[in-house]
Amino acid sequence: MEKRIYTISANEPAVPGVYRLVLTADGAPQQRSGQFVQVAIPGKYLRRPLSVSLSEPGRLTLLYKVAGEGTATLTTLREGSELELLTGLGHGFHVEACRKKALLIGGGIGVAPLHQLCRDLRAAGREVVALLGFNTARDVLLHQELSALGADVHIATLDGQAGIKGLVTDALGQVAPSFDYFYVCGPMPMMRALHPLLSGPGEYSLEERMGCGTGVCFGCTVQTTEGPQRICHEGPVFLKDQLPW
Repeated sequence: MEKRIYTISANEPAVPGVYRLVLTADGAPQQRSGQFVQVAIPGKYLRRPLSVSLSEPGRLTLLYKVAGEGTATLTTLREGSELELLTGLGHGFHVEACRKKALLIGGGIGVAPLHQLCRDLRAAGREVVALLGFNTARDVLLHQELSALGADVHIATLDGQAGIKGLVTDALGQVAPSFDYFYVCGPMPMMRALHPLLSGPGEYSLEERMGCGTGVCFGCTVQTTEGPQRICHEGPVFLKDQLPW
């Protein structure tokens, strides 16, 4: 974990209700795909946990959904403003676990960390197929970015305005992708529904409301096959066999 001041270089809407925040800081190290940061928002006591969408030396890209007063305040901050971040939080995805072909599944804002994961998998020479689920066509995130990395991307929307009509579970059945390892991030009901449908090894990035984000308050504890675990500290990424679903 490291505390560092970052400067906002962009903070703009990506799709309705979701913003893309680009931060820079000289000398800041890269984050592992699947890790998150805690952002100190002016006037708010608790930091807000945000997934890292893309990490490069000295540069972070975060996608965040406007869900309350804190994230609403974050949207008002302009280029050149400074933010204090705690970085290097949580355990990320295990890129090395995939031998040849990876399946990435994301839903809504849960697709955010799949950008860097896809980049890292492709850099390691792995094939990638991605299933991304959204409510409508205007909510679609990262389709072009993942496609540009060479991933085979399939979209599912509830109203059928883009891609396959239905949920990512419907897309999984229709696409029937081959893979040797899977990575999932999104709403808990989506991940629970996918769990019995995904054969073979894989891992999930869990989402939960956090207090401290550093493992002290135990506010984001979930039950695993190894007993209670903190999403912010032992997670957010858990192996399939660790989840009693």
